[in-house]
This record gives sequence, structure tokens and C-alpha cells, in this order.
Amino acid sequence: EERERERQTERERERGGEKREERERENKRERERERERRERDEREREREREREREREREREREREEREREERERERERERRERGERERERERERESKQEIEREREREREREREKRERERERERERESKQERERERERERERERERERERERESEQERERERDRERERERERERERERERAREREREREREQTRDRERERERERERGERERERERERERANKR
Repeated sequence: EERERERQTERERERGGEKREERERENKRERERERERRERDEREREREREREREREREREREREEREREERERERERERRERGERERERERERESKQEIEREREREREREREKRERERERERERESKQERERERERERERERERERERERESEQERERERDRERERERERERERERERAREREREREREQTRDRERERERERERGERERERERERERANKR
């Protein structure tokens, strides 16, 4: 009987040691899972920071692109204006030269036919006025055409801006969907953690009941 009690005591000590070891192993696993969760959270935060830096770089690239396009349009406008001024000066020079030649011819003819030349001079002046009027009309038409082109370009630019905004909105929606998916994954992971914890609790309860039955059988013996 004394030896039986000693064996019983020894078995109790062994079971107590096993239980402590099990708790230590469980604590160690829990600390490992906690460390892994912290590392996952830190990686996720780092990815989010990187995505924000990328969005900032994208905004900076878009701003530079807009500025570049604006500078290009300004240079193009200046080139057109310089070309137009040069053509206008050339027309004025040609007109002056033509007038001077005409005057020279007129002086030659005037010496012979002054009266008739006065009539022709009036006709020429009338003709020049009509030509100037036609030129002014052509210039007004060119200006209207340039205005229509500017308006068309502005509309195309507005459409490009709207398309870029729609693309940014789609990207933001995709980002929100990814965030929702990450949240759902975290919830599923937490559910699995809780399920595993309940399973461990059930197993511990089962082991405890088994030890209780073992003690009852030992007591009966």
C-alpha cells in the first residue's frame, strides 16, 4: 500500500510536470503568434506608406506634366504670334513697295495724261479699299477659325482632365476594395484563431477529465 501511494504520488508529479510543460509550450506558441501578427501589421503599414508615397509621386508627375504642357502651349502661341507679326510686316513692306512702284508709274503717266490718270487714281483707290476690306474680312475669318480651334483644344483638354479624374477614382475604388479584402482576411484570421483557441480549450478540458477519471480509477484500486 505504501509503495502504491508512492507510485500514485510520482504519477501526480509527472502529470503536474506535463501540465506545466504543456502550458509553457502553449504560452510559447501564443507569443510566437503574437509576434507574427505584429510583424504582419508592420508589413501592412509599410506597404500602405509605400502606396501613399507612390500616390504622391504620381500627383507630382501629373503636376509636372500639366506644367510642361502649359509651357509648350505658351511657346506654340508665341511662335504663331511671331510668325503672324512677321507675315504682317512682310505684307506691309510689299504693299509699300507696290505703292511706291505704282506712284512711280503714275508720275510717268501723269506727265502725259493727267486728267485721265486722276480718274484711274480714283479707281485704284477704290479698288485698294475693296481689297483692304476683303483682307480685313479674311483676317476676321482667320481669327474666328483660331478661336474655334482654341475652344476645341480647351474642350479636349477638359475631357482629358475628366478622364484622368475618372481613372484616379477607379484606382481609389480598387484601393478601397483591397482594404476591405484585407479587413475581411484579418477577420477570418481572428475567427480561425478563436476556433483554434476553443479547440485547445476543449482538448485541455478533455485531458483534465481523463486525468480525473484516472484518479478515480486509482482511488478505486
